Amino acid sequence: MRIDLPKLPLLLKPFFFSLFLSLFVLAFLSLQTPRRSLNKTTTPEKEKDEKLPSDLKIRPGYSSYDAYLQRQLNKTLNPKLREIWTTRDWNRKVNVFSKFFENLKQREYLFNGSKSLSIGARVGQEVAALKRVGVNDSVGIDLVPYPPLVLKGDFHNQPFGDEIFDFEFSNVFDHALYPWKFVGEIERTLKDGGICVLHVLLSKRADKYSANDLYSVKALEKLFKKSELIEVRSIDGFGLDTEVVFRKKKR
Repeated sequence: MRIDLPKLPLLLKPFFFSLFLSLFVLAFLSLQTPRRSLNKTTTPEKEKDEKLPSDLKIRPGYSSYDAYLQRQLNKTLNPKLREIWTTRDWNRKVNVFSKFFENLKQREYLFNGSKSLSIGARVGQEVAALKRVGVNDSVGIDLVPYPPLVLKGDFHNQPFGDEIFDFEFSNVFDHALYPWKFVGEIERTLKDGGICVLHVLLSKRADKYSANDLYSVKALEKLFKKSELIEVRSIDGFGLDTEVVFRKKKR
């Protein structure tokens, strides 16, 4: 290729020729380099979110995990609610939970010797009910502790080692911002052959503090990768309508 340079002093011609050649090479290389997508802004959490079953929807509106936690704490720390939970509401809930747990004992999913965990236990009515029916080695976790029944703990990251519990119960699945973490922590801390019982609401929108909406038990089956679904039944449990029972598979 013939390059016609303008009439310049002899010493400047090599300089301008070299500059022109460098720009030509850079332009050629830029055309050969694969372009990265500018639209890919998803984080690992978002990517997992997108892979959730279609019948489980995460509610939008949380700018960060701290914002989510603060919203949950707004309810848990509400002084009026805590007074209700620990006074006039206490006996009613302990009585109802006791019936649920007694029924689970009759179906041989729960035993007096079961080491048991209640997830999202608030002030511990579920734990008190477990102890009332004879399951004495029981404890709960919640963002706000309520000793001695409830320890401080985030159900997205339980404060326990692996394979600790024989039985785990929760009626706050709808409050999980990351349902795969909620379930993953249950399967991590549950012993092989252990039982997990969830009380959930299907097909209806849960309360304003919920972080997800569940429309099918099939979605739970897909999340519980190390467990098998062994029973589903209808219940009337403080606004929740379905009891789902999983057993962690033995290795």
